[in-house]
Amino acid sequence: MEMFKNIRLSRGRSILRSKTSRVRRKRFKGNISSAKRIGMVWDASNPDEFQVLSQFHQKMSERNIELSILGYYPGKEIPDKITAIRYLVCLKQEDISFTYRPISNEANSFINTPFDILIDANFKTLFPLEYISALSTAGLKVGIFDSGYENSPFDLMIDVSKNTSLNNFLDQVVHYLEMINTGSTKISE
Repeated sequence: MEMFKNIRLSRGRSILRSKTSRVRRKRFKGNISSAKRIGMVWDASNPDEFQVLSQFHQKMSERNIELSILGYYPGKEIPDKITAIRYLVCLKQEDISFTYRPISNEANSFINTPFDILIDANFKTLFPLEYISALSTAGLKVGIFDSGYENSPFDLMIDVSKNTSLNNFLDQVVHYLEMINTGSTKISE
């Protein structure tokens, strides 16, 4: 059964490689202070992390940044506490094709939304989330450093241990995005 899964995944990766060459995006020239829209992909297999996402959404709202989150829950039934939130859409197994590619309208809409920044919180490197991040038209893509990534779609990769918390990862993302110097403000002497 594992061999059959690997064949399906290999076909999905092949389709992704052919599509990534056609992705056109406008680069975001700014830092988190100048961002207006942030998209985030999230591995929703641990629904307990939802509280961290709520806090992150609140922090971004305080900065006048619109945050949209697309999660992937590998089970059939999405837990109740993450279903009725307007800034979070969660994909489940029926939204994934035979080759593990997201096929829902929500996934396509997310991919085509021109976010200023995309944050990939995919600690388990789930292919449906990889697919979305690779094809996203976001101007700046931030993800977790992984030496096994064939052709990383990320402009900025943050090296955190695989057992780090989502909260720690998001703190690191904000920290490094605040450090980016866009040259838009000049220091007066």
